[in-house]
Amino acid sequence: MRIAMIGHKRYGSREGGVEVVVTELARRMAALGHEVTCYDRSGADVMTGDAADCRERVVDGVRVVPVKTIDRKGLAALSSSYFATKAAIKDRPDVIHYHAEGPCVPLALAKHAGIRTVATIHGLDWQRAKWGRLASTYIKMGEKTAATKADGLIVLSKSVQSYFQDVYGRTATFIPNGIEPKQPRPANRIKEKWGLDAGSYLLYLGRLVPEKRPELLIEAFEKFDTDKRLVIAGGGSDTSEYEASLREAAQGDPRVLFTGFVNGEPLEELYSNCYAYVLPSDVEGMPMSLLEAMAYGRCCVTSDIPECADVLAGNGVTFEKGSADSLQAALQGLLAEGDRGRVLGGAAKAHVEKTCNWDSVIERTLAVYGGEGL
Repeated sequence: MRIAMIGHKRYGSREGGVEVVVTELARRMAALGHEVTCYDRSGADVMTGDAADCRERVVDGVRVVPVKTIDRKGLAALSSSYFATKAAIKDRPDVIHYHAEGPCVPLALAKHAGIRTVATIHGLDWQRAKWGRLASTYIKMGEKTAATKADGLIVLSKSVQSYFQDVYGRTATFIPNGIEPKQPRPANRIKEKWGLDAGSYLLYLGRLVPEKRPELLIEAFEKFDTDKRLVIAGGGSDTSEYEASLREAAQGDPRVLFTGFVNGEPLEELYSNCYAYVLPSDVEGMPMSLLEAMAYGRCCVTSDIPECADVLAGNGVTFEKGSADSLQAALQGLLAEGDRGRVLGGAAKAHVEKTCNWDSVIERTLAVYGGEGL
């Protein structure tokens, strides 16, 4: 089967969950003998600042084709998905797989060209706080296009599956993200670089954007006395002013550490050695960072939104969305019960290894490509 992937930023990037998912889908499908093309945005990686490779190339058996991108806030996804769609139509794949709501707007062009289309909704992106009214309207247009025109519709949570049924009368296929089993690493690099020992810190790891609510975590953390540190790991995403406000909020508290974007061994060590992983988001799809923390056997504390609580399935701690007091109480309770975190971490690891298997994800996604269950 000839497969095109559209909607991610860069193949192989860890900038966000969409990039991780597209990379895993593409390379695993290529390994099974499918011809897979990923259409990358041009421009620099938001997290690392690295310039994109503008050459067409083959990586992991995947054909990677950069497409024209207007590298401005609000225009990058719009322009790259349009030019990617035009390029894919010219290549005539068997299926074009769109990822995220905004990039689905030009899906109608592929449909008109007689190419099978599949859309994965990674979350209700128009709800994200960083978007203004115009951008939210455009993203909502992509959602409607996916709901009414895509041959196959995939969602990452049962709550979003219900949303599409209720709002559009559209049946969506629930396929969770996958995760590889993880082996914990000792605290070597992070000890040397930041003075972090095993179990000595709470970890937030993700983009520094308003809808993920890291400021809520800082507020809750500063309300109680602990010798644990709070590590905020991640970079901004079109919201540098917000990142600056987080640093200002934590000024004067030496327990709070901002690491910036982290990858490779330091990332693995941060997951492996945190006392607990905390995700206070208001809006999520199916957060890959949460799956990774669970796979490392870490106790996870999240807001009680369905997209997080359903992933935990009782194998973690939840607090009332948007409440710093509720988050404070959850963290203090966890720190007061030393063995509880270890037990929950072990249960989380067993649960995610059982329910989020990449082989199953690939099999079910290929079935949607072929029209099964549509």
